[in-house]
Amino acid sequence: MKTSNRKNLLILSFTLVVIMLGFGMVIPIMPFYIESMGASGLQLGLLVASYGVMRLIFAPLWGSLSDRVGRKPILLIGVFGNGLTLLLFGLSTQLWMLFLARSLSGVLSSATSPTTMAYISDSTSEEDRGGGMGMLGAAVGLGTVIGPGLGGWLAGESLARPFYIAAALSVVSLLLILFLLPESLSPEERQASGNKKAFLPMRQMWAAISSPLGILLVMAFLVAFSGTIFYAIFGLYALEKFDYGTGQVGTILMVVGLVSALTQGLMTGPLTKRWGEALVIKLSLLATSIGFLIMIPVNSFVTVLLTTGIFILATSLLTPAVSALTSKWVTMDQGVTMGLSNSFMSLGRIFGPLFAGLLFDQNLNFPYIGGALVMFIGFLFSLVWVTQEPNKESGVSLAGLTE
Repeated sequence: MKTSNRKNLLILSFTLVVIMLGFGMVIPIMPFYIESMGASGLQLGLLVASYGVMRLIFAPLWGSLSDRVGRKPILLIGVFGNGLTLLLFGLSTQLWMLFLARSLSGVLSSATSPTTMAYISDSTSEEDRGGGMGMLGAAVGLGTVIGPGLGGWLAGESLARPFYIAAALSVVSLLLILFLLPESLSPEERQASGNKKAFLPMRQMWAAISSPLGILLVMAFLVAFSGTIFYAIFGLYALEKFDYGTGQVGTILMVVGLVSALTQGLMTGPLTKRWGEALVIKLSLLATSIGFLIMIPVNSFVTVLLTTGIFILATSLLTPAVSALTSKWVTMDQGVTMGLSNSFMSLGRIFGPLFAGLLFDQNLNFPYIGGALVMFIGFLFSLVWVTQEPNKESGVSLAGLTE
């Protein structure tokens, strides 16, 4: 890889670390903000879901816009928006201010991830691209692991302090992009992209459900649904049930992130090679259902760490197995297929927090019981319809989805 490309990759990697650091910091602190304002579990769920709704709507639009105006302007918008919304979150004193900051974060910071991936595709050879994408993935993982723990510890004296620090890091990233990162897309390429159609109208998402790929899109929905049930409500759950502070919640979520990273990096490949993705999906769905239930009776910090670790191990195996099998089931453009899968995961990230918040207001254990039931139903569906090879006789052809 050329020295200039390596420099650009380091800047982009730092940017993604900053973005995910800010995202991770919010998770353990948000329930304490909510609790201090007297809000309910449903309101917490709505707050988490508002971010997912905005990402679902705006991430594809930013990616498309970067094809037309260039990568650098969209990156600058995303990083500036990330810093601004973190600052607004730290300054919030009323619930409506949190909703404004969180929704605006979904709108603006969603410009960053698709544009960084596109930048790497523009500026690297096919030989180097895998390494570049891997480095960006490692940056996302690093920010995700460090963020919750750092946020929880820094919030010990002031809930707002982590947001101010993350906002300052966004300013550093903004300056690096502004002065050191060149544009990767030539004027000719931007002009050629101007006539391309927008990707996947909503009606085509619905059409995909009735295709052979539909069951794996449902599985993608369940992956995100189960994960956000846990993440959305865990801080409030730990506060109400165990009287944990931000430091303890942050530590648990940091361990969760580490387990997730190690599982996906070390276990998924060998297990899917040995058993096949279909069997890993079925076992992970069952283990996720059980994982929800075993978190309910625990009563010590060690057992909370152990049971949440088991739950995350199961969901971490499920995520890449579903993505890998989805990529194998199609005979069409991979970008369209993975875009579909990401859209259904975004829907899961919207409905998961709403489901968890609504049930939490009835009983603090109900979100985990409900999550266990939904994932067990998913497991039963997988026994019938998730196979290593698709049933091409059923449903409609996916070829029409790109027309």
